[in-house]
Amino acid sequence: MDPLSDLLRVVRLDGAFFYAVEAAGPWCVESPPAQKLKPRILPRAEHLISYHILTQGRCYARLLGQGPLELLAGDAIVFPHGDANVMSSGPDLRVTGMLTSSPERYPETVVLGEGGQPSASFVCGFLGCDRRPFNPLLASLPRLLHMRGMSSAWLDFSRRLTEESRLGRPGADGVLTRLAELMFIDLLRRYMAELPAGQAGWLAGLRDEVVGRVLAEIHAQPSHPWTLEELARQANSSRTNVAKRFNELVGQPPMQYLSQWRLQIAANLLSESGAKIAAIAREVGYDSEAAFSRAFKKVTGRAPGAWREDRRRF
Repeated sequence: MDPLSDLLRVVRLDGAFFYAVEAAGPWCVESPPAQKLKPRILPRAEHLISYHILTQGRCYARLLGQGPLELLAGDAIVFPHGDANVMSSGPDLRVTGMLTSSPERYPETVVLGEGGQPSASFVCGFLGCDRRPFNPLLASLPRLLHMRGMSSAWLDFSRRLTEESRLGRPGADGVLTRLAELMFIDLLRRYMAELPAGQAGWLAGLRDEVVGRVLAEIHAQPSHPWTLEELARQANSSRTNVAKRFNELVGQPPMQYLSQWRLQIAANLLSESGAKIAAIAREVGYDSEAAFSRAFKKVTGRAPGAWREDRRRF
């Protein structure tokens, strides 16, 4: 499995909440930080990423305190850190209403404005994922991602949303959830391909010839007793170059990344499986349950058993 797919699996990406919006006439609406909506939308998710996909017409979107961006049909705007944001029919409109609670998920359609022929149609959605103990992807993404003219899959999502809602066929939830997750992966690919030279971050590291190989080895065999020398040999590079490039792009040494990634895998196993803590410790490369428990508590502030109980309460 490639590192991006592996990461999205381990941080439990979930795209299970979305709804359609039809807007007509002058309109402007502010959405609060996604975290405030989490108990209502995806209560089991630790973090929410919010997004809008414009399927018809045009409108404007912005972060609070920043200038507006024009969206055209086929554009997607994503707020990886779940920031409060404003959507409007014009660049200078003031907010007249705030979504203090989320609408019902599809097939609900939210109507904005004064009625009449819609000037903009879009899909609003949320992706859930884990932020702790370690999610290097989130740390590498900006507060706002605006992608123009995304692939036809994005517009197909709106068509499928309408179709699945209208027909009510079995499995509709699963189909639309998988489509939302696939669209997010599509956006990450586009963003990674368009990163400028010299850009740092986990996705930039994934694209780098040397660092990308190191990440691939770590994600392929996280429990392996890696050394810097062995990782350098797998990357056909020197220890010095691997350490330098990895730190420049990913922001930490390779062995520290390995340790943190093992703990994220362990957190996922604690949340999703009933395996004994000693078995999880061995699976992520620890020789003893005690050593694993110390490392896990140092990073999360919670012992593995307490972490598991916390997650089961949701």
